[in-house]
This record gives sequence, structure tokens and C-alpha cells, in this order.
Amino acid sequence: MRTSVKYMIIYRHKEKYSISEMCRFFKVSRSGYYGYVARMDIPAKDLPLAEKIKECQDKCGKTYGYRRVHIWLERNGIHHNPKTVLRVMQKYNLLSVVRRKKYRNYGGCIHRYPNLLNRDFNADRPNQKWVTDISYIKTLQGALYLSVIRDLFDNSIIAYKTGTEQNINLVLQTIRLAMKKEKVTAELQLHSDQGFQYASHGYFKLTELYNITPSMSRKGNPYDNALAENFFSILKTECIYRTKLKAYEDARILIDEYIHFYNNERIQLKTKLTPQEMRCQYIA
Repeated sequence: MRTSVKYMIIYRHKEKYSISEMCRFFKVSRSGYYGYVARMDIPAKDLPLAEKIKECQDKCGKTYGYRRVHIWLERNGIHHNPKTVLRVMQKYNLLSVVRRKKYRNYGGCIHRYPNLLNRDFNADRPNQKWVTDISYIKTLQGALYLSVIRDLFDNSIIAYKTGTEQNINLVLQTIRLAMKKEKVTAELQLHSDQGFQYASHGYFKLTELYNITPSMSRKGNPYDNALAENFFSILKTECIYRTKLKAYEDARILIDEYIHFYNNERIQLKTKLTPQEMRCQYIA
């Protein structure tokens, strides 16, 4: 994993975890991390978004939660991950003054699973350990969500799906595609974070149907699903951030091209092989 990617993960989770502990875990220096943050010029990046959120909250009387603020921003041509919107609202005291709903478990519809992966990212064979996650790609048309499944044996992307909504169906379609493409003959673990899609009853039923053993990160822990997040960092750094995408279709084409390159042509430093070469060697 690149040092810059490690710094990015540490920065994203700095509000929940000790920076010193995360630096020790990722084996990077604190001085290097703080230098990285200084180069990011974070206040300058946050302020324009905070000002637009304040404009939104002024108009609605500070009644909007981050989801409605996210919709308002998109209607005004400003596209950010909803989690980014929430973070900025928290940072600049722009949260709704209306009483927020408390979490409720609706009669067993929420499923939690033990952390079977437990940061053991090594796999002895293909289709033994998969990790999955969702991220978003910004376009002028809006946010395009990308769901992926990555095999820890060779780090290949087994399956991926895109959609304009971050919903349960996007995750289920990704699993169906992966099981259609791959011949799974032994126990398979599928690890995820605690996102609502992975805690849903639909996810529970589909993994049960395919005899997949779900594994789930501990609450708020950035390390447990690091290799799923790592792929998104690679994709965005090497591909997405190098161009301005106008429409969803532009993003889909770029994602298709990059994942084909990643699986079949991009050499990994650890193995000196592409993911496809490593997979073929095992089968042979």
C-alpha cells in the first residue's frame, strides 16, 4: 500500500482514532503524516463547501439533516460524498437544530456478523477471502456509486457494479455477478464494513443462498476493511482524479477500462505479476 494512501486513511479516521496509534499500525511517521496534511491545505478545501452548506441551512432555518443538504447541494451542481457533507457540517457546527431520530433495530431486520477476517489479509487460494465496499465517483451529472468485490488471493477485482443510488440492490447485483463468474468450490468469506447494505436482510438471504460466510468489520474500525478502501484509492489516484467527468456514462467507460487494466496489465510490486497472471499460475 502506498504511503500516501496510508496517510489518506489516517486522515479520514482521525476524529475516531489516535493518530499516533494509526501511524504505528501503518508503519509511517507522525511527522510524515502531518507534512502530508499541511500539503493538503485542508481549511481551504473545506471552507467553500461549508459556506454553501451554511447558505442551505440559512434558507431552510437549519432544519435540514446531512442527507437533505446533500440533495440540495447536488441540485446546485455541487457533488460530494454524503459522509463528507456530514463531516463538514459537524466541523463547522452546521448540523440541524431539529431533534434527530434515534437508531432502532426493527424486529431483526438488521444483521451483524463476527469479524472473521480479523485483518488477516492473506489467502492461500482464489475465492477463499473476498472483501467488498462501495465508493462514489464525481461527475458533473451527479455521483456515480461503485460497488466492488476484491479477492485477497491476488487482489483482483472479481466483480463490480455501478449505479446512481447507493442502495442494497447495487450490492446484491455485485454478489450475483461474482458468483456467476467464479467457480467457488470451498468455504468463502465475504468481508464488509457495517454499512446498511451489508446489514440488510436481503444481503443475509443472498449470502445464505450462495453458502457465503459473511464477515463484518468492528464498528468504526478503519483497519478491518482497509484493502477494499485501498482499491478505491488506487482507482481514483491513477485514473479518476486525472480527468473531469461530465456524465455517468463517461465514468462507467473509464471504470471499465481501468479495472480491465488493473486486473490484466497492472504489475503488482509484491508479486511482480498482474492479478490475472497470479490467478492463472495457481490454476495451472
